[in-house]
Amino acid sequence: MPVPDQRDPDTTRRLLAGWLARRLPGARVLHLETPRTTGFSSETLMFEMECDGRRESLVARVAPLAYQIFPEPRFAEQYRLMRILDERTDIPVPAIRWYEPSTEPLGAPFFVMARVDGDVPTDMPPYHMDGWVTQAPPRERSAMWWSALEILARLHRLDVAELGLEFLDQPHWGPTGVRQRLGYYEHYLGWAYQGPQEVALRALRWLKANIPEEPDPPVVLWGDARIGNVIYRAGVPQAVLDWETAMLGAPEEDLAWYLFLDRHHCEGVGVPRLEGFPSPEETVARYAELLGRPLRDMTYYEVLSGFKFAVIMARIGQAMLDFGWITPDDPFPHDNTSTRLLDTVLKELA
Repeated sequence: MPVPDQRDPDTTRRLLAGWLARRLPGARVLHLETPRTTGFSSETLMFEMECDGRRESLVARVAPLAYQIFPEPRFAEQYRLMRILDERTDIPVPAIRWYEPSTEPLGAPFFVMARVDGDVPTDMPPYHMDGWVTQAPPRERSAMWWSALEILARLHRLDVAELGLEFLDQPHWGPTGVRQRLGYYEHYLGWAYQGPQEVALRALRWLKANIPEEPDPPVVLWGDARIGNVIYRAGVPQAVLDWETAMLGAPEEDLAWYLFLDRHHCEGVGVPRLEGFPSPEETVARYAELLGRPLRDMTYYEVLSGFKFAVIMARIGQAMLDFGWITPDDPFPHDNTSTRLLDTVLKELA
């Protein structure tokens, strides 16, 4: 969900050029794009740099200024994780160049990474409804799905201790894994929106009453695992994006989110699922092969995914109220496509 962007392009280019020249003497910013709107979670600035006769396309990700979708942005952790993934693993993330922890010159911390060309499945409108994915042949959609799933499996096989990724844990919200997630998202729901949340609270009660065992060592979770966070060319991933909710936990949590977001983008918005995308059953079976063990408690993690998405949408609904896009009596913060799909999932438990 975009929010209005108030950044002046000429001023931003001048400030960014000055910052860059202190790191690369002689570097110039030739062109900079500031979007009309920017995301809640971070702002994206795309620019062309020239230095010593060479040009490079770069992207600056700026910590949220206008509005926060998460109570803890964890921006420095996102940069730190992406740096490790870029330099020490085969997970395809954009090459990370620099990090600026201060609020100078752009008003908030930011990091700079290489720009990766390609196409990203859209959320608005959902990719099953409209956009370039609807025009792609079924075999390309299948390739998109399976190739992103294989990257997810490679991520889950990373050695947390060897790579020094323990910083992704958030023990102040609870023990590592699903208990920690429930502690965080229960807090998040109260922070996100002060109105009614009947469906989300019903899901939370069920989740607390049915917490599964997570017997294996926790792995790195993407946190927002979905094809809408992958840059593709002809069905082949070029880079995976958006690591701000990365954490430690059970692989099932990432896979359930991968499946739930896709279900939302078809069934949740009332459109058929596009031909070529493998079924949830095929996906679970294949992921068990990639993981090397049967998957556990996938129904639980589906409910958890729906709950997390409902909390995020509650916050987006609060933003819509704050920006005056909806009236105070609008039910969107607690009655939207995510809560309705979550309600369906809960009824399937009966």
